Amino acid sequence: MCDRKESGIRTAWKKPDQIGSYFVTEWKPLLAVTVSGLIYNIGLLAGPWFEGRLAQCLLDVFAGEKFFADMLLLVCAYVAVIGFVQGARYIKRFYVRRFANDINRSMKQVLYGNLVHKSVGELEKEGAGSLLTKAVSDVDACVEGIRKFTTELFDTGIALLAYAAMLLWYDWRLALLCLLFPPFSYLMAEKMKTVVERSNAAYKESAGRLNTATLDRAGNAVTYRIYGCEKQRSGMYEKQLEDYEKTAVRAGMQVVAMPPLYQVISMGSTVLILYFGSKNVLNSGWAVWNIAAFTTFLSCYGKLAVKSSKAAKLFNSVQKANVSWKRIRPLLTEPPEETEEKTAGAVSLKLDQAGGAYPGGKQIFGGLTISAEPGQIIGVTGPVACGKSTLGKIFLGEVPYTGHVLLNGKELSEYSDKERRSMVGWQGHDPELLTDSVRNNVALGEEQIDVGRELSRVCLDREVSEMENGIDTLVGSRGVRLSGGQQARTALARTLSHAKPLIVLDDPFAALDRNTEEEIFRELKAMSKDRIILLISHRLYLFDQMDQVIWMENGQTQTGTHEKMLQIVPEYANLCKGWKEGADHA
Repeated sequence: MCDRKESGIRTAWKKPDQIGSYFVTEWKPLLAVTVSGLIYNIGLLAGPWFEGRLAQCLLDVFAGEKFFADMLLLVCAYVAVIGFVQGARYIKRFYVRRFANDINRSMKQVLYGNLVHKSVGELEKEGAGSLLTKAVSDVDACVEGIRKFTTELFDTGIALLAYAAMLLWYDWRLALLCLLFPPFSYLMAEKMKTVVERSNAAYKESAGRLNTATLDRAGNAVTYRIYGCEKQRSGMYEKQLEDYEKTAVRAGMQVVAMPPLYQVISMGSTVLILYFGSKNVLNSGWAVWNIAAFTTFLSCYGKLAVKSSKAAKLFNSVQKANVSWKRIRPLLTEPPEETEEKTAGAVSLKLDQAGGAYPGGKQIFGGLTISAEPGQIIGVTGPVACGKSTLGKIFLGEVPYTGHVLLNGKELSEYSDKERRSMVGWQGHDPELLTDSVRNNVALGEEQIDVGRELSRVCLDREVSEMENGIDTLVGSRGVRLSGGQQARTALARTLSHAKPLIVLDDPFAALDRNTEEEIFRELKAMSKDRIILLISHRLYLFDQMDQVIWMENGQTQTGTHEKMLQIVPEYANLCKGWKEGADHA
């Protein structure tokens, strides 16, 4: 696994939850933006100045005071200057986009880095739809706000100052009168802050709910169709869609509908320019103008008014981005350092009056006492919902426990996540396959793993070899192109190829026939010489080969060898008899 320096990606690692850190990290493109932005925005003054000179030159040509060659020379100079200014604009926009793309990448890298370190419980509490919205839509909206702010800082802020300076130079009294109007548009934009933030927060929450509903509708479509509730679920989905449409319209209306009003307010000064400017041309006003000065002043203020309305719009865009920033900021903490994990050596296991319960719920089981050494396979069984999976998840740190759970004599809760991962391997009910090839699902990118050997361990090598691309065959989204048994065995091959001193297998044989189960169990026995394997299962064909058995029922636990359990737990004896009779008649 590559570290942050080797990745070649500049990221605001020190303070990723501070907007300023991204500007500091991306100082190089920001420097290019600053230089080209200053050239472009100061160069914008050339437009009104040349327009005034062109208007005056045209009048002089009609009066016979100047000739066509004078006009042509002025036009060529105008085109050359504007071409240079637009070239600076191109450079500025290029580096602004690069600046924004780098920040987008950095934010998502930090956000995803935190997501992969969150527990399953934390992710489930947040919800897949909400996380999807934050990871994609909210980050994009936040970065777009940063990009617009950076762009308008020059295109609007610097340009406004330049235009205002030009107006003041031509007639400071008239300029001050005209400049009274734009602030009203800014004031209106500020008054819209609460409305914009509230409507956009509602829109983002609705988008999260819609994403959740979409994932549910797509993932469980067949189930809903089989049980005849497809119409009902479609109706609920339509309600979510209608809510999303309404909130999206409300949020968009606040941002899209206001800029024309801002521009109308800013352009109100045009009446003053026409009145007082004409007096200046007639030499009866505050200044002495010619047509060139009048045209330049009017053109300059028109451009200032347009920029001013964009500044007001920018306030609303920043307010919109602020909503997204507040949503993603808790996920923008510095991710833990990723270092290569080494598998721990053999461990001993001891549980003393151990119990487990999910946060906020009652205790699911308790009183479990058992010891195990490397080389042992412990079978765990019991009725449905008796706490078997809960016991397994205790070793992952996902479920808090009572009593004592000791690995090498040390409490499991005292180990760090990294230390626990080096000691405990896991395969749960969900195969959790990647949308990738069989090879990558087993090896997880580790080239030294012999994928063929690992597939052979789980009796999947022949089936994979008959696939279109062998071990490089794509399994589809979450393994949809594989059967249930193939998915389970692929996941088991992955677990065994990354074997840890303590391996917890939760119902790994549920989708397999008995012969395949026996073959795989022989492999487990062979590799358990320096490991402890906790095998959770409701199939009891092989429990007579377990070194110890844990029986769980009604919150109570009993332990012992298979023979002992047959004597002291009638329910266990009846289940074993039922499985044996079923096998005899198979």
